[in-house]
Amino acid sequence: MTPVDATAQPGQAPWTCPFCPLLCDSFGVALGPPGTPPRLTGSECPRARTALAAFDGAAATERPRVDGRDCDLDTALAAAASLLAASRQPLFGGLGTDVAGARALYALACETGAICDPARGAALMHGLRALQDRGGFSTTLAEVRTRADLIVCMTAEPAPRYPEFFRRCGVGEPEGARTEILPLHGDLFDTVALLAALVAGRLAADDARVPADLAALSERLHAARYAVLVYEPGRLPAQGALIVEGIQRIVATLNRSTRAASLALGGDDGAATVNQVFAWLSGLPLRSRAGPEGLEHEPLCFDAERLLADGAVDLLLWVSSFGPQPAPPPVDLPRIVLGHPRMRLSQEAQVFIPVSTPGIGSGGHLFRTDGSVLLPLRPLYDDGLPGVGEVVNRLTQAVRASGQGLAQ
Repeated sequence: MTPVDATAQPGQAPWTCPFCPLLCDSFGVALGPPGTPPRLTGSECPRARTALAAFDGAAATERPRVDGRDCDLDTALAAAASLLAASRQPLFGGLGTDVAGARALYALACETGAICDPARGAALMHGLRALQDRGGFSTTLAEVRTRADLIVCMTAEPAPRYPEFFRRCGVGEPEGARTEILPLHGDLFDTVALLAALVAGRLAADDARVPADLAALSERLHAARYAVLVYEPGRLPAQGALIVEGIQRIVATLNRSTRAASLALGGDDGAATVNQVFAWLSGLPLRSRAGPEGLEHEPLCFDAERLLADGAVDLLLWVSSFGPQPAPPPVDLPRIVLGHPRMRLSQEAQVFIPVSTPGIGSGGHLFRTDGSVLLPLRPLYDDGLPGVGEVVNRLTQAVRASGQGLAQ
């Protein structure tokens, strides 16, 4: 393996970091001796450094397993296909994969009638449900960097989870945007509602009930040439879609006299990408099923945690190719796991197949958090493992050959 540096050669395709939905492509990775993880260069991002530490050559020795015993890939695929063919209601969870893996999962879901919900699906649904119910105004990272003069972080500072966010937006540069954190008064529901009323003029700034810092923030939002309200769906509480709707009301009001937009930071571990792929293939987002009566979208009923707690599914297929976490929940169901080679399961899955990580051991494509940019992932080396797309395509063929799929 030879060192890789995103800036080493003019014209060389940069390495895109797959471990965060910002998909940073302005720094590089150097490969050390065998048995050592790749080393990040050009950045101190703790999230990328921690993720890279899981790639120390373990992939070369990890084998598929059936009922805890090592086997070859064909044997594991046959066992997984048998479980899927026998399932009356499978659940596909995790969904940590790229575009090719998502396309393959959609075909397998249609074949088996599976319900699909990513890890931390509730966070993804906050924004989706608000968009479905009320619509919204969104922007891109590039537009934030080139146009925004005020960034308001609505759910605390994003740096702990997205360390490179402010740098990507040009914050701290001479022409960079000013940043503020929404001051809380009560809980987040109350604060967003109060700010929305101020921005809309339903409350006067000198009203005794109005906190001075929120009144001042409302004035700065109206004075900004281009304000961006940033939020993390993963930080929102239950019923967070109502908070997102409040954020969008603020943005809509501002757009009557100036320019404003929202930016959601989320869709980690491929969730945003899988949702995009399912939406363009079916017309529906995740938490949908291709059932006997056609396509069904149930954002509340098809919550993976609820389905597992209620015993409403009889098999779990878990996909997590970007790292050892998130691991599948310890449920008393047949489990098929397509995971990172170093994944440690709380209880042995009936079938475990180690898969390659896009952007490390294989190529691929991911959608960025702003939803408008699809970036290629360049591999650092060939890890010898199959990708999620290859494994799932073979599973689909095997289920079809069994004659037990939904489409039969």
